[in-house]
Amino acid sequence: MMTVWHHFAKKNIGDGADIVIFDCTGTLDPAEFPGTRVLPFLNFYAATKGNEFVRRIARHRRVAWICDDDMFLMSKECLPIIAREFAIPKTASVSFRPREWWEFDLNGRRIQPSSSYCIALDREIFMREKLSLAPAPHNPHPAINTRPPRRYDTSDKANEILLQRGYRCAIVSPEERQRCVAEFSGLSGPVMLLHYFKTPEQTLDYFRSAPPKNWQGNLLFGLMGAMLSVCTIQDLYTKLKGKPYSLPSLPSRDALLKIIDERKAYIRPDQTLDAVNRTSERLHAEL
Repeated sequence: MMTVWHHFAKKNIGDGADIVIFDCTGTLDPAEFPGTRVLPFLNFYAATKGNEFVRRIARHRRVAWICDDDMFLMSKECLPIIAREFAIPKTASVSFRPREWWEFDLNGRRIQPSSSYCIALDREIFMREKLSLAPAPHNPHPAINTRPPRRYDTSDKANEILLQRGYRCAIVSPEERQRCVAEFSGLSGPVMLLHYFKTPEQTLDYFRSAPPKNWQGNLLFGLMGAMLSVCTIQDLYTKLKGKPYSLPSLPSRDALLKIIDERKAYIRPDQTLDAVNRTSERLHAEL
């Protein structure tokens, strides 16, 4: 996945930012990522890695930009947008992918959380305010048409503190976000399955053996959508490198879609592959 992510990052931001990749598998070859620092790192929680990056690795930079490996940078607008937003006084962060299912309620003001999926931080403010990206319990803020969050996820508490202290946490407009980033979601589950199983048939049996009623929930369909996302990444890797990445337990796209078709009577109408398909088509078109 990092090969594909790195391709889009270098294509669209070039040398405008110093790129550091946290290699939590120990398998990345730095020679495959020219102009990029590949840093072997234990697979700690996202907040731990983010704190290490902001506090130490990016310590000689004004801006520390964190981006998940399933958030692909798709436009040369990204850097000018970051510069534009940080030119506004008291801007502490710029988010390209905010949370959309709950909101801060600060003295009656509803404010969208920035999230840490793809966010640029002003290091001077972050350090001066002694912030951490760590999660925290007891999130009292309201949800939007779903259950309350109950806890602060990565960067949420820092986001709240910044807002309470009068800082601006900018969120890029939906139109600019659409142009600047493309995303998949939930890929950690399929990655673990593909490392656990040894053959495509074992992976397919995991889905086939589930009771039909289980397809009415979010887990299986979400895993299947993410598995199809991995198929897209494999296709893109093959285009870039001329051969597929070694994933011996990855089934074919057609085999996965066949299972979805066989289970469609149990899948809720609101569960679709539209988002996965849109991202797949865009990545192929702009490779």
